[in-house]
Amino acid sequence: MDTKIALETAGVALLLRSGDDGLPEVVHWGAPLGPVDEAGFDALTAGAAWMFAGNSLDEPLRLGVLPEARFGWTGTPGLVGSRDGRDWSPAWRVEAVRVDGAAVEGFVAGGPALVEYEARAADLLLGITVELLASGLVRMRAQLTNIAAEAYTVEELTPRMPVPSRASEALDFAGRWGAERMPQRRALGVGAHRREGRHGRTGADSAFVLSVGTPGFGYSDGEVWAVHTAWSGNHIHTVERDFIGAQTLGGGELLLPGEGRLGRGESYSSPWVYFNHAAGLDAQAARFHRHLRSLDVHPAPERPVTLNVWEAVYFDHDLDRLLDLAERAAALGVERFVLDDGWFGDRRNDRAGLGDWVVSEEVWPDGLHPLVDRVKELGMEFGLWTEPEMVNLDSDVARAHPDWVMQLDDRLPIPARHQQVLNLAVPGAFDHVLGQLDAIFAGYAIDAVKWDHNRDLVDAGTAPAGRAAVAAQTRAYYRLFDELRARHPHIEFESCSSGGARIDLEVLERAQRVWVSDNIDPDERQRMLWWTSQMVPPALQGSHIASGRSRVTGRVHDLAYRAATAVFGHLGIEWDLAEATDDELRELRWWIDWYKRNRVTLLRGTLVRADVEGHWFKGIVTPERAIYSLAAKEVTPTGSTGLLRFPGLDPEARYAVRTVNRQPVPEALQVPWLRLPEVVLTGAQLAGAGLRAPILQPSSAVLFELERLG
Repeated sequence: MDTKIALETAGVALLLRSGDDGLPEVVHWGAPLGPVDEAGFDALTAGAAWMFAGNSLDEPLRLGVLPEARFGWTGTPGLVGSRDGRDWSPAWRVEAVRVDGAAVEGFVAGGPALVEYEARAADLLLGITVELLASGLVRMRAQLTNIAAEAYTVEELTPRMPVPSRASEALDFAGRWGAERMPQRRALGVGAHRREGRHGRTGADSAFVLSVGTPGFGYSDGEVWAVHTAWSGNHIHTVERDFIGAQTLGGGELLLPGEGRLGRGESYSSPWVYFNHAAGLDAQAARFHRHLRSLDVHPAPERPVTLNVWEAVYFDHDLDRLLDLAERAAALGVERFVLDDGWFGDRRNDRAGLGDWVVSEEVWPDGLHPLVDRVKELGMEFGLWTEPEMVNLDSDVARAHPDWVMQLDDRLPIPARHQQVLNLAVPGAFDHVLGQLDAIFAGYAIDAVKWDHNRDLVDAGTAPAGRAAVAAQTRAYYRLFDELRARHPHIEFESCSSGGARIDLEVLERAQRVWVSDNIDPDERQRMLWWTSQMVPPALQGSHIASGRSRVTGRVHDLAYRAATAVFGHLGIEWDLAEATDDELRELRWWIDWYKRNRVTLLRGTLVRADVEGHWFKGIVTPERAIYSLAAKEVTPTGSTGLLRFPGLDPEARYAVRTVNRQPVPEALQVPWLRLPEVVLTGAQLAGAGLRAPILQPSSAVLFELERLG
């Protein structure tokens, strides 16, 4: 059967074709094409066909959404697997195609749509789902079912999209704990740029978003294609070019040995893999933001200012001290109080208690009620920390059920942070965690939960045989999360994983917040917020004001800089307020009040960024207002920053520009316009000519509020 599907929405066109033999092919994915009829579709298909390559197959290359070696693709096939060495190159035939649930054949054109293909080969069934979303994102997944008596083992299943050879430069991310989302660029050539995540979680060093584009692509220019694998376990991101210049972009789950073994009637489904085409990195970010904001789980922009007590008390849970912190927080205008690690079991340090999700009678003889009740009386929400997937060997649950701890057949994994992993794929372990957390969430007036995950899944197996268990654990984590959300729909969940090591689009189908990093140093957070925003909108990024000296880097920063950095996210405080001076409390209250007046703009608008040497220059733009930040990096600039040109504004509108300048630079040394109450210019003038940049000391920031006039 021959189907031709032409879809276009939000500035993205997608043309799909499938015939009698082989899997569906992408004729075009990228820039909009305008109305496409069947004749135009056929002409585009002919125009995109590959030439014969010298000393190669006698038919031109065909490149399906799961590339097949039998049609000339010499890179990694989309499906790698076999039946004990047989059926490793199935001859697929598409048997059915549906668009938005209706069977189709021939030519179909439209806007956003869900396209489903069913194919058969070698006692295997394959379902491929391709969806063009209203945001312009394309997402794809594949499901393989074994219908033979003999087992079939999937080693890799990675949906792909073709990208043109002019996309010859790659940008993705690396990092580690406390230094998440470090960008890295490289030129592409023949072969694969393949990023594997083997942490059993998304990982602080994950590729995050793998972008390929025209050389030198920037925030507002250059054509960019990108992929993100929406999976919180082991995963793959890859771009691969063959010897004639064919290039594919894709990803999927990284399966450990045996995890893809399918008995008769069993199926394996790949994660959703998201594809993003845009003109520039800001437009790419806007597509991801638009998608996430469209989800039912996405919160309103009036995000509650939060105090997390971790860096104030650590494991020292003294009721009087915590009540004092709550009083101080409420007086500043804080709206949510979060009790972190240490409230349960024998958890007086990080060596015991994980897995025993019952309130400690030793520390909390009256339960959490005295604290929760007072927090509520003060008008704040109450939040609680938990780490459901982890266990200390010094815990009641580990002593009673040692076989619930992930392990190989002959050894336990090396400890990390003095803890092991609780195997949620074991029904008893799953029910234990679900039951205890359900009781806590039902027994207290909890509004928010910080869900942590503090170690990699290394040597993660199921006792007693020790078979690889990361894939099953990841799916069990989703089931646990979904069940707790269903039972407690009023609770807002935050994904934390040693900071920012579990941030992906599958988590964000469930969580209303992510913890960007355990490192709250504002110099580091300027970069982290900048690049985490490549996929995650500011409203979902936990962004806190810490004490003057960073607990991670040891650097000391002015409060105005710490606050001016943190307000570009979901604002919180991670600081022992009892140690703050009266002047610091007044300054902190000023910033909290400013944030409340401006949070709808900051958390609803469109992100724009520009390259300014030695600085971070970004803005959040709405139709009515815009707020920009100019932050100097920690190295003193060598000279004048020059003129700041403000991107993203309506060129015909007039804007009043006012500054928020609380940095310690004498006013007499500043550029003259900064001393004026406001400057009024059009969007075109601000973007084309701009304003002289103020003088900034290293590690300081100035904000600009732009109000649209008329």
